[in-house]
Amino acid sequence: MAYRIRFLLESPGSGHIWPVTGVSCMLYMEKLRYFYSTEARRLFKPLTAAIGRTRISPNLITVFGLALTLGAAVLIWYGHFVSAALVFTAGSVCDMLDGALARLSEKSSPMGAFLDSTFDRVGEGAILTAIALAYARDGNLWMVGAAFVTMIGSFLVSYTRARAEALGLDCKVGLMTRPERLALLGVGLLLQKFGVLPVLMYILAVLTAYTVLQRILHVRRQFAETAAREKESGH
Repeated sequence: MAYRIRFLLESPGSGHIWPVTGVSCMLYMEKLRYFYSTEARRLFKPLTAAIGRTRISPNLITVFGLALTLGAAVLIWYGHFVSAALVFTAGSVCDMLDGALARLSEKSSPMGAFLDSTFDRVGEGAILTAIALAYARDGNLWMVGAAFVTMIGSFLVSYTRARAEALGLDCKVGLMTRPERLALLGVGLLLQKFGVLPVLMYILAVLTAYTVLQRILHVRRQFAETAAREKESGH
């Protein structure tokens, strides 16, 4: 545990301990994302292996995960936020398992990846729409706006990466990618009765929009670097 904390605070290759400032925020998020992904894979590896010994396909888990997420959206509409958080978490676990199972069972396919990405957008859109409708019923238009800004931003975060990669560019940068959004949504739903969900929704709206801007600028910089190299080689 002490090693993990030091790893989160230590600058790569220098031994320098980073101060907790906005400048180093990206570093912390990247390292926390690393731990989230590696620890999750390690935790669910026995379950993935057990499922791999059955006839359950990765696509079936993808569909089941979407069904759970849609069920969570219905629970949000009816005001059962804690139950929604638990069902949403189960759906998120399925979202991790399908890819891991595909790799383990060597059943990865372009169609499976396409289906997974599409269902991810459907599920996230359903959850955010349910949150917007639940708060619209209470007359909280600020929350409705935050939910829809987050939804548009989350779709654009995904689209900018897909479009950039189609152009042969790298575009995995960003502060608020899907794992972070899912984690904040899950915590917000679980602690909704304590007023945490509105706060996290406003944070999500701002940081998701910021992530879109990060990716646009990242792609712009790559195009500028490519143009500069071509100009130099032309001389």
